[in-house]
Parts: sequence; C-alpha cells; structure tokens
Amino acid sequence: MTPIAPSLIAPVMTDAAFALTLALLLLAPLAIAGVALINTGLGRSRSAAQALLGNLAIVAVTAIVFALVGATLTGNLPGTPGGAGHIFHLAGKPWNWLGAGPFLLGGLAAAPPQSQLALLFEFLAVALAAVIPWGSGADRLRLTAGCAAAAVLAATVFPLLAHWVWAGGWLAQLGVNFSLGAGFLDPGGAATVHVLGGLSALAVIWIAGPRKGKFPKEGFATALPGHNAVYILFGCMLALVGWLAWNVAGAVIWLHAPLAALPATALNTLLSASGALAATFAVTRIRFGKPDASLCANGWLAGLVASSACAALVTPGQALAVGFIAGIVTPLLVELFELAASIDDPSGAITVHAAGGLLGLLAAGLFAPQPGQLVAQLVGSATLLGLVLPLVYLLFWLLNRVVPFRVDPDGERIGMDLHELGGGAYPEFVIHRDESYR
Repeated sequence: MTPIAPSLIAPVMTDAAFALTLALLLLAPLAIAGVALINTGLGRSRSAAQALLGNLAIVAVTAIVFALVGATLTGNLPGTPGGAGHIFHLAGKPWNWLGAGPFLLGGLAAAPPQSQLALLFEFLAVALAAVIPWGSGADRLRLTAGCAAAAVLAATVFPLLAHWVWAGGWLAQLGVNFSLGAGFLDPGGAATVHVLGGLSALAVIWIAGPRKGKFPKEGFATALPGHNAVYILFGCMLALVGWLAWNVAGAVIWLHAPLAALPATALNTLLSASGALAATFAVTRIRFGKPDASLCANGWLAGLVASSACAALVTPGQALAVGFIAGIVTPLLVELFELAASIDDPSGAITVHAAGGLLGLLAAGLFAPQPGQLVAQLVGSATLLGLVLPLVYLLFWLLNRVVPFRVDPDGERIGMDLHELGGGAYPEFVIHRDESYR
C-alpha cells in the first residue's frame, strides 16, 4: 500500500466518490459522540448530566455560529473560487489570510459537490474542536461559559485557521510560494481540530484553575478518578468508527485521493490507535503493576488524533510506529503536566489532542516524499503554538471578564448537575462527597 500523493488541483468528483464521502461524513459525528462520552466518564458523577448536555449544546452553538459567521470567513463556497479571500503582498509573495465567502451560506445549492462536502466537513470539525476544551473544564466550568467559548472559536479562531489550511490560505500555499512540499497538510484535522482544541483546553485550564482539592498545599496532587470506566471505554469504540470515516473523508476532500487509496487510510487509522493502546498498556503496567483503563483510553485516542494528520500519507508500518510513540508519550505527559506544571486536565486533552496532533503533523512531514514537506509542517506547528495559542488565550481571557468561566465554590461542592440543572444524572444512587470538602 503506497501513501497518497497530495494533489494541488482538484479533479472533478465522480458520483461514486461524492456518495461515499457523504456517507462517511454522516458517520463522522460518532467521533464527537465518543469524545463526549469519554469526557463525561472522566469527570465526577455529580457533574455527568451537565457534562453530556454541555457537549450537545456546544455542537448546536458551533453549528449556528459557524453558519452565521464562520463559514463566510473560511471561504470554501463559490464566490471565492479556489479559496480566494483577503490577500496582501509581502516580499513579493501573496499572503491569503482570511476568506471572503458568501453570507449565510448563500449559493450552497449551486456549489460544486467538493465545496459542499468541504463545508459539511468544517461544520463537524468546528464542533469537535469546541467539545475538546469542555472536557478539560469538567466539574468547574459553567455551561454558559462553555457555550460562549465555543461560539468564540466558531466565529473567529477556527475559521481563520481553517482558511489558512483548507481554503487556499497562506499555510496551504507554502508549497507554491516557497517550494515547501505540497504546503501544510492536515487532511484529518490534526491541526485545525485537535491541536486547536487542545490549546483551547490549556487556555481554559489556565483561566478556570484546578478543581477544589486537586492540588493541596502540602503533598502530591490528589487523584480524582473518572466516575465511569464503561463510558470511557465505550466512547473509545465509538470514536474509532467516527475517526475511520473522518480520515477517509478528509483524504478525499483535501488530498483528492482516488478510491483505491482509501482502504490504506482506514487501515493506518486503526493501526495507529492499536499501536498507541498497546504502548500505553505496557507503560502503565510497568509503572503501576497493572494497566490503567483511563490512561489506556487516552493512549488509544492519542493514536487516533495522530492518525488525523498522517493516516493518508504514510505506510502501515509507519502508522503503527507513530501510534506506538503516541502511546508511550501519552501517560508520561499526563503525569508531567499534572505533577510538574500543576495542570488539572480531567480529560487529558492537552496531551491527547494538542501533543498527539503535533506528533502526527511531524510524522506527516518526516515520511512525506516531497522535499521540504517537513519544513512546511514545522511552520504550521509553530504557527499553532506561537500565534493561535496566544490568540485563543487572549479571547478567552476577555470572555471570562464578561461570562465568568468558573462556577462559585458552593456550586462546585454540590456538583454541576444540581447547581446548574437542578437534578443529578443518577438520582437513585447515593453520591458521596469528597474528603476535600469536609
């Protein structure tokens, strides 16, 4: 099986390719459902209903805001052929920095099939990107704040990044303008979805702070284990189905892959996740004497995230190696962030999505046959860390002044379900209070 060679010129999409890609995109929301279940299971039982409702509300908010604002700024619909938008010239090169699409999805019905599928892909992508930081704010992030943060991402940062990467923006044109491979490649959304989501999670954690009792004044960090391992592990199975669909659809839409190349993309996705799970299983068994279910789930998800960047661009052996590395790194980074940096990230989004996405982007550059592709991937990764992270933090910091992120101490004590919804997710069960509140 040979990797897909990226094509800068989109061929005319056949009816068979359109039908297949549409079917895949209808399955892709299972990735969002899987992440939502994992986020819920990794939180506390007294916040489970609020957590799952928040995931659903965020999907709705991003769909509305992206339709009203974000899709126009991304610029993938006709009226902006080839992703044309706002361009300025510097050093004799054109820098396409922002889309200029039609207002309120105008002209959607007359758009080419490729553009319609690209738009649907982006609607799903922004929803998943906004769901990721919600899990990191578990047990203390207010529902209104989570929805407001999702609206900010859908209206500003995501459209900007999606235009740069997918709609002919300056990152996509690094190959044409500077002979850096085929330009920055991100067929499955490792950068535009996962690294953006992971960096947004870091901003949320910095602003909201850790959960009460997580980091006592004396001693090590307190373990606050997830309340439902079944949710977590079943979420991993759902996520696999969604990721298979997502990566294959991305290969068709963004890399213009032929149908014969798609089984290899699906296989590489599975191998990356499998290698990651095997590695995390081994690491946690060596370190703790027994495998850790939550960390193994994070390893599995990190392998899927890494595959988002490179599943269509590597061989099966390379995909397995990428997943294996992701699985080794994941439990070590989770521990490092918690113990050394005092970062309370219940869902592990920073490690799984930000670090896993960056690893996949690097692998796509390392294994690509095009000269300069690694440099293009490094430029894109540096942009995410040096520009997107500060921008997200600034926007969230300003938003926090208007819509406070953190719930009041009493709300955190009784649980987000009772405080925000008036009832718990498990009314027939006795929910024990934490020792930290005595």
